[in-house]
Amino acid sequence: MAGNRVFAAQLAGLPVFGPDGESIGKVRDVVAGLRLDQQPPRVLGLVVELATRRRVFVPMLRVTSIEPNAVTLATGSVNMRHFTLRPNEVLVCGQLLDAHAMRTDGTTRVTIADAAMEPTRTRDWVLAKLAVRERSTRLTLSRRRAAMQVLPWNEVAGLGLTDLTGQPQGAGQLLMLFDTMRAVDIAATVRDLPLKRRHEVAEAMDDERLADVIEELPEDDQKELLGHLPEERAADVLEAMNPDDAADLLAELAPAEQRRLLELMEPEESAPVKRLLAYSSDTAGGLMTPEPVVLTPDATIAEALAHIRNADLPSALATMIFVCRPPTATPTGRFVGVVHFQRLLRDPPAELVASAVDTDLTALRPEAPLAEVTRYFAAYNLACAPVVDPEDHLLGAVTVDDVLDHLLPDDWRETGLHDFGLTSAVDPVDPDTPAGPADPEEADRA
Repeated sequence: MAGNRVFAAQLAGLPVFGPDGESIGKVRDVVAGLRLDQQPPRVLGLVVELATRRRVFVPMLRVTSIEPNAVTLATGSVNMRHFTLRPNEVLVCGQLLDAHAMRTDGTTRVTIADAAMEPTRTRDWVLAKLAVRERSTRLTLSRRRAAMQVLPWNEVAGLGLTDLTGQPQGAGQLLMLFDTMRAVDIAATVRDLPLKRRHEVAEAMDDERLADVIEELPEDDQKELLGHLPEERAADVLEAMNPDDAADLLAELAPAEQRRLLELMEPEESAPVKRLLAYSSDTAGGLMTPEPVVLTPDATIAEALAHIRNADLPSALATMIFVCRPPTATPTGRFVGVVHFQRLLRDPPAELVASAVDTDLTALRPEAPLAEVTRYFAAYNLACAPVVDPEDHLLGAVTVDDVLDHLLPDDWRETGLHDFGLTSAVDPVDPDTPAGPADPEEADRA
């Protein structure tokens, strides 16, 4: 091993490689087995996220080295069974960090900032040390953050399984780990957390980040998390969501709850959502977003390019500019046509978009069923398509990702990509074959 002490928070996000340098995935958490006594918990293994976004358990005995920039395994084969936390186990990053505890002498309340793994003579790893900060119980004029201390595990009390599942925790350390993760990966992590911890993380996130994460959750998890929030906060999060995603979520709620949340939203935010709720979810109107990039014919190519460079603009929406007469907010003035982003790259920046408009592309009607929308995308090879009413007003745009979302099984977010026939770069072990006793680490975990 590279060193005798490894802090769990530094492991999160590290790439994992097989013995021949093949990429396996990334470390997402550390699994430890809690004890009834005050002895350090044994580190059972790592939660590794494969390229397919499926999370699997890798026993520590398969880890041959932990370097500052990577983890290496003794084999490229991993058990593809989806990771599930067992009753006597704890996720170090997901549950232990930010937990409240007490020095064993009873003098000081502390917050767990990190946990250090150390190897033993038997090749086991244990959580031997804890990085803690003192929690002040009185007001102080100083705004300096409490100094970090590294204490032996047995000098900190209140970290049993019952303590960790019953006490309130902060979420600061976990949110720091989320900083470099995509919303879809955060959503997968949140789904694996215990319900109490999941709620704490949601409460600590800002509205925009939480909105991004909720959009990537399965429907039942979306409703549960939104229902946990106070009504005012839930309305704020809905405002931060894409209008089409907010409409899909609201459509699954009871009518009274739906009306209440729409009333709490700002009128300019609720108006497009209400328009979308008027359409069936499996039609072009129900699939569309009311916020595509819309410009007037006298805008320049340079202006159009500036709009699609916006990092917050979904990539599918960035493939097309919609040209309309004023007003440019949907429903717009008369729809003129579209400009494909490749045309924008070829024409001089000073030219007007009117000179590059494709007026021959057929638009979708809002009542077009999903089957027709699917055929449309296949026929025209598009990532984005206009939705226009009978009076030629642009109502919104359908993107190919929303079409795929409705074509896939309802539980597609809850299953690994390999379940649809996609495979990872690793040599998988059959998930239906239980791990045998030849693997002592897995046998101990069982």
